[in-house]
Amino acid sequence: VSKQMLEQVLRELQPLCTAEQQFIEKFFQLSQDPADLQVLEVSVRTIAPPHFITYFFLVLFLRLEEPTTRLLSEIFSCLEPELRGFLDVCNKVHLFGCLQVLVTLNDSVFEMWGSSSALPSSFLNAILGNMLLLAKSSFNKYIGTLCKEIEEAKMPSKMKGGILPSVSRFEEFVDFSEEVFRTARRRGELDKAHLRLASSVFSSINSLSSANLKVNTDMVMMENFHHIYCFLCQKKIHCLEDKKREAKQRYSEHMEKYVVKYLGQPLEKLNHFFEGVKARVAQGVKEEEVSFQLAYSKQELRKVIEKYPGKEVKRALETLYRKIHKYLSPEENLLPVVWHAMEQEFIRQYQEFEDLIQRCYAGSGIAMDFTMEDLLSYFNSITLSH
Repeated sequence: VSKQMLEQVLRELQPLCTAEQQFIEKFFQLSQDPADLQVLEVSVRTIAPPHFITYFFLVLFLRLEEPTTRLLSEIFSCLEPELRGFLDVCNKVHLFGCLQVLVTLNDSVFEMWGSSSALPSSFLNAILGNMLLLAKSSFNKYIGTLCKEIEEAKMPSKMKGGILPSVSRFEEFVDFSEEVFRTARRRGELDKAHLRLASSVFSSINSLSSANLKVNTDMVMMENFHHIYCFLCQKKIHCLEDKKREAKQRYSEHMEKYVVKYLGQPLEKLNHFFEGVKARVAQGVKEEEVSFQLAYSKQELRKVIEKYPGKEVKRALETLYRKIHKYLSPEENLLPVVWHAMEQEFIRQYQEFEDLIQRCYAGSGIAMDFTMEDLLSYFNSITLSH
């Protein structure tokens, strides 16, 4: 409503101010050359007393550098203060009111300056130019405040995951602004705002590492960067292409961290044992001599492997799946993606363990209780049963 009212005000102002300017320039001959104006000033001295008011205005304004503008400023002295007050009201009516004001003024000034019927030195052009600067200042101030709110936003005390309020706030602004600017002639200010807000949102997500979350931080960061990436893919905003690529990269990085961290749990002792084996080899111990290390002997390896019979591994994977299912946001639909990534990582770990056994415990006959085929069947069975 405020946008329509502002458009109506601007539409009615233009013909009024233009007609007044044309009348003044014609009546007082203010568009003539300076030499002609001096002749005119001398000639009006002979005007009869009843016309002394006309004489007064001519003598006063012909001596000014911009007589037309000065005269119109006197006639419309209340116009600029009233417009300022009206714009202030428009800014407050809607959450993003300053956006509508900026677009409306931008288009109006652009149209007026490009119009062949507009006067080159239009008084209204100058007024609207001032209003446009004011609108840009209000818009930039609002964006600065919004960026600060996003960056300093505190996590809700009961937040267990899902999409963060700062991300939702960013998307709300982008949705509304893109609709408002859909037919706008210029969008330079909006593009700058989008980049500032996107940087603030990324900063807000990055700060989660120190937040008191009740769930895995990498999981929340993964979901939120994934959400932003999908949102920007849908919007196709040119100035945010780099941010879209960054969101995809960050989403992938945190999914990898999330997967690796959680996959350490079903085979935790095996992981710990073989990390020690790799460390000894890295320190210079020959692979065939690792088994002579007390902590990494064949007997110790058998003890660790016995803790992970096939049935226990499958049960641990089922528990892990339920846990992931519980905390991942259903809106993002990342469960199949994460579960597949976990399967791939689990297979990689299994192959690494098998390889280390072959290299460091050759001929010992030691093997894990489950095969690669068993492992694949565990994952397949869990996926089909949920």
